[in-house]
Amino acid sequence: MHPMLNIAVRAARVAGKILVKNFGVEVDLNVQTKTQNDFVTELDKAAESAIIRTIQKAYPQHSFLAEESGEVVGGEPEHQWIIDPLDGTTNYLRGIPHFSISIAYLHKGVVQAAVVYDPLREELFSASRGQGAQLNGKRLRATKQRDLNGALLATGFPFKRKDMTKDYMAVFASLFEYTSDMRRSGSAALDLAYVANGRIDGFWEFSLKPWDIAAGQLLVREAGGIVTDFAGGHGFMTSGNVVAGNPKVVQHLLTTARPHLPASLK
Repeated sequence: MHPMLNIAVRAARVAGKILVKNFGVEVDLNVQTKTQNDFVTELDKAAESAIIRTIQKAYPQHSFLAEESGEVVGGEPEHQWIIDPLDGTTNYLRGIPHFSISIAYLHKGVVQAAVVYDPLREELFSASRGQGAQLNGKRLRATKQRDLNGALLATGFPFKRKDMTKDYMAVFASLFEYTSDMRRSGSAALDLAYVANGRIDGFWEFSLKPWDIAAGQLLVREAGGIVTDFAGGHGFMTSGNVVAGNPKVVQHLLTTARPHLPASLK
């Protein structure tokens, strides 16, 4: 086990306690949007601060890239943590029990250790580079699905990029023709963890952020899957355009989606 993985697990569990304690607290969904967002943002910040404090106790000079506080460059910038303290904010706000905490440790830009934690189900997905991926200590393997025919895929709508709706729906329709079904859960980090665990065969989404992807992509790769952008390259951390699954599913997904993609994604 990578030595940083123990710290990531500890930090995820600390944040998980904060989120579970406040989950289900009644919120008037008819109040102004700002009030709703403030409620969730305060929990985001509390969970994120708890994660950072836990890591800094052990490694005070490390750097961070986190959803709420942005980039903080420490005295050792080659050591960086990418953090999403609450992936699935809308689910959390609405009382939908599907959200996660995502923590990845990078050394010189390469993800070495990763945790995606579902605190309600107490499912801890973890991975160390070159040492495999696990769920609560049990080894994970991606599915052996041969192609998209009958496959179960997960995706996420481009709700922050509604200018991409037409392109997204064209790709969705092309893939849906083959699949058994498509899921949209609201947590990209858990979608990637579920690919690693074989619960779903593949995942694709446009315009994600590094904190949505960093931990989950290592889980998939360490479980025998691959993660690419829509051109089949490795620029997904920068572009946020992600395709994940076992190699055969990814190949078929890319081939099927490519004719329907805008030029900027090919």
